[in-house]
Amino acid sequence: MPKLRVQAFGISLDGYGAGPNQTLETPMGIGGMGLHKWVLGTQTFRSLHGDFAAPLIPEGAARKDIDDDYAARGFANLGAWIMGRNMFGPIRGPWSDDEWRGWWGENPPYHVPVFVLTHHARAPLAMAGGTTFHFVTDGIESALAQAQAAAGDRDIRLGGGAATIRQYVAAGLVDELHLAISPILLGRGEPLLTGLDLVSLGYTCSEHAASPHATHVVLSKPSPQR
Repeated sequence: MPKLRVQAFGISLDGYGAGPNQTLETPMGIGGMGLHKWVLGTQTFRSLHGDFAAPLIPEGAARKDIDDDYAARGFANLGAWIMGRNMFGPIRGPWSDDEWRGWWGENPPYHVPVFVLTHHARAPLAMAGGTTFHFVTDGIESALAQAQAAAGDRDIRLGGGAATIRQYVAAGLVDELHLAISPILLGRGEPLLTGLDLVSLGYTCSEHAASPHATHVVLSKPSPQR
C-alpha cells in the first residue's frame, strides 16, 4: 500500500526543524541552513537543485555516500507531494497576486503534483517539468485524499514545515519519518516533535546510520495505517 513519508527532514540536536525569524532573506530562520549542510554536497542535491541553489553548494566533487543514499531515497517511487504554505514561500495572508511561484525557479525539482496547505484559495500553478502546485484550503485530510488520487500506487512525500508534519503525525497519517539530525544547536525556532507521543502513535526506530555530517534515523509503523 502506498505510504505517506517524511524524508530527509533536517532537525537540530535540540529538536528544531527551522531557526527563529524566518524571512524572505532567511527562509530557514536564523541558523537554520545549518540543518542542511549534510545534503548540500551530495550528488542527489546537485542534480536536483544545482541551478537555483548553486551559491549554497560547497566546492569539490559531489559526494556519493550515506548522506547521498538517504537523499536519493527521498525521491524514489513518489507520485505526489504535500507541503505547508511556509515551505512554498514567505507570503502570508491572502494572495495579492500570482507573482510568487515558489523558491525553485520555473522547473521545480518535484516533477509530480504538489498539494500546498493554505487558508487562502489560489488557482493551480503549472510549472515546467511536470510540477503543478495545487492550493488546498480545506485541511490536511483533503490534501492527503487529493494527493492519494494523484499518486495512484506510488508514495506521497510530506514536506515541511515542522508544524505541517506535526499535524499529520498527530493525526496518525504518517507511515514513515526519515530525520537527519545535524550536530548543531539552534536554541529556539520551529520544534518538530514537541507534544507528540511517538510510542503511543505506533512508531519504532527501524533504521539508523551516521555520517560525518548527520545522524539518520527512520521512524516507522509496522504497516500503513489507512
